[in-house]
Amino acid sequence: MGYQEAYDKLEKYGQLHVLKYYGELAKEEKEALLTQIEQTDFDMLSYCKEKETLNPRGKIEPVGAMQLSEIEKKREEFTRIGLDAIRAGKVGAVLLAGGMGTRLGSDAPKGIYNIGLTKEVYIFQRLIENLMDVVHQAGAWIPLYVMTSDKNHETTTAFFEEKDYFGYNADYVTFFIQDMAPVSDYEGKVYMETKYKISTSPNGSGGWFHSMMKWGVVDKLREAGVEWLNVFAVDNVLQRIADPCFVGATIATNSAVGAKVVRKNAPDEKVGAMCLEDGRPSIVEYYDMTKELMEAKDENGEPAYNFGVILNYLFREKDLEEIVARELPLHIVEKKIPHLDEKGELVKPEAPNGYKFEQLVLDMIHELDSCLPYEVVRNKEFAPIKNMTGIDSVESARKLCQENGIEL
Repeated sequence: MGYQEAYDKLEKYGQLHVLKYYGELAKEEKEALLTQIEQTDFDMLSYCKEKETLNPRGKIEPVGAMQLSEIEKKREEFTRIGLDAIRAGKVGAVLLAGGMGTRLGSDAPKGIYNIGLTKEVYIFQRLIENLMDVVHQAGAWIPLYVMTSDKNHETTTAFFEEKDYFGYNADYVTFFIQDMAPVSDYEGKVYMETKYKISTSPNGSGGWFHSMMKWGVVDKLREAGVEWLNVFAVDNVLQRIADPCFVGATIATNSAVGAKVVRKNAPDEKVGAMCLEDGRPSIVEYYDMTKELMEAKDENGEPAYNFGVILNYLFREKDLEEIVARELPLHIVEKKIPHLDEKGELVKPEAPNGYKFEQLVLDMIHELDSCLPYEVVRNKEFAPIKNMTGIDSVESARKLCQENGIEL
């Protein structure tokens, strides 16, 4: 894209401030900026004015889960089905690792954070060790697809190489970069990260499969015969990945997607809860939980929305292609966004100052006809690391790891 084309595009969207420093940029910086302008979707910025009415919720109703007692009765059968699928090469794992460890006081990728006490134990290491348990059980390697972002890709790939993939077979590991979306102020004007780069942010947990398609990873997994993808977040250091019993239960019940869930520790816990929305499987986020929903009871007197998701899902690959083709809803999230001020100096705000634009995995669930909420033991599979201290923190995760016999 040439300068005039870039100018015309920016003028159309009211974003001409992006070229404010163009005259003082080096040749390579000019080219980088023009390329980014060409590749940036500015259409989404117009949704700022519709933020409050953008994604109205439908009728929310409770949905049951496959609970621990039922799983135990069929564990042997489910595990056999799952192991057969894994050994046949039909199951892959997708690690969502595009985030940084900012809330942990780190400028490095979140997966590089060291939670060890007497030795080095990295978040990535814990996840690989969990996956290796299944590799040993199945006697087969599981394709692992690691989603990074443009902010952490080089550091992440170099780290895996430096640590020799923590013993995983590098031939079965594929890295790809998550799509980015522009970030803006409250009026929909994009922020600038540098004088030659528009400020961007990863496009949310729902953008992972589109990014796999963009990077040619879907073609690769199709060739390998992968039919199911277990997608999971980087921050839960106890989760079981490509869990044969979970895989087998999803297949055996002919469910379009499986979702690992835990019993919530309180009605207002900050996790999304499985539900039905207009008769289809869905997730009601904690910030959408009304007093009525929190107080609702099922036929046994238990909370009706008692099963929280842990961002560990098993999707059929063929369904994902159809979902992406239909395009997911856009969510606008208020965030603190570092940016250049009027003087061209970098500012790191103390309070939220604008919007990030995201697609969410919960909308992928809602696109499908059936979902198996699959209960796991909370203290054995749910140790998210979101903060340094307190709830869902490095501290709480360390304690849970030690409870499970993991040496730190």
